[in-house]
Amino acid sequence: QVQLVESGGGWTQAGGSLRLSCAASGRTFSTQTMGWFRQAPGKEREFVSLISWSGGSVNYADSVKGRFTISRDNAKNTAYLQMNSLKPEDTAVYYCAASSYGAWAIKDYQYDYWGQGTQVTVSS
Repeated sequence: QVQLVESGGGWTQAGGSLRLSCAASGRTFSTQTMGWFRQAPGKEREFVSLISWSGGSVNYADSVKGRFTISRDNAKNTAYLQMNSLKPEDTAVYYCAASSYGAWAIKDYQYDYWGQGTQVTVSS
């Protein structure tokens, strides 16, 4: 069992930065792929980024490539999402999730555990 708690969301102007954290409890964190998804009002939840258990493989949605960076610290059971050059279209609730599928897990059904989400709002 893995429990996930996101933090770091908030409000910023376009061009600003935020860093999301995802703290995990449970002994299996270091063996799980960690992913970030987001859901904007009226839209379906979409994949943002993932990182493999070792940190050796990462993947990003095209919409965030070059602006977002995912990382993890297995010693702290925490995953991060550094978001730079934020745009109004990045406004959404951001969720972290844990998967045993591996570094190809870009679909939400491939994730077993989810956090409660954290709101990110970017104004123009």
